Amino acid sequence: MPRTPLPLVIEDASRFADALRQNWPETSPGHLQAMNVVARAAGYRSWQVLKATTPAPMDASDDDLRRVQLALRVFDSAGLIIRWPKGYLIQRLCIAAIWSRVPSNRDLTEREINAQLKSCETFGDHVLLRRSLIDHRFMKRTTDGSIYRRIERSPTPAERVMIRSLSERWAALETRPATNAT
Repeated sequence: MPRTPLPLVIEDASRFADALRQNWPETSPGHLQAMNVVARAAGYRSWQVLKATTPAPMDASDDDLRRVQLALRVFDSAGLIIRWPKGYLIQRLCIAAIWSRVPSNRDLTEREINAQLKSCETFGDHVLLRRSLIDHRFMKRTTDGSIYRRIERSPTPAERVMIRSLSERWAALETRPATNAT
């Protein structure tokens, strides 16, 4: 498993060292146990919480940012994809954004994933999106295609920028009052 640098700022080294000394196990701890002790000494509930609350670095390159701008052009102001882009890298950024909207840690039926994808696009080809999620390894499915599941992964820097840009559009759409057409 790749290791990602995680910054840890200790505001009071004396208090940190004291908490570390008091909570260090008598026997030699395993890796995860040691990481949890360090996280608790720093004021976090566990290593997982420390990891989850530390923002990922936004180290997208200029090429990444250019590709994100190209990918954003295929989404409308509400964050719905309006056409399928041509380039593989642009397609991958678009699929990453759609992947971020799929529920995590949950099995979905084909009908459920189709409904989810239809709510993300306006060009009428949710099957292309579903197939692309599988091809780009953002989702997996059973052999018979009856169950789909999102593959959990850390987005690349470019994917993070893409998802963040579109999440602003999605949030604006969700905060608008619903209109009742009768």
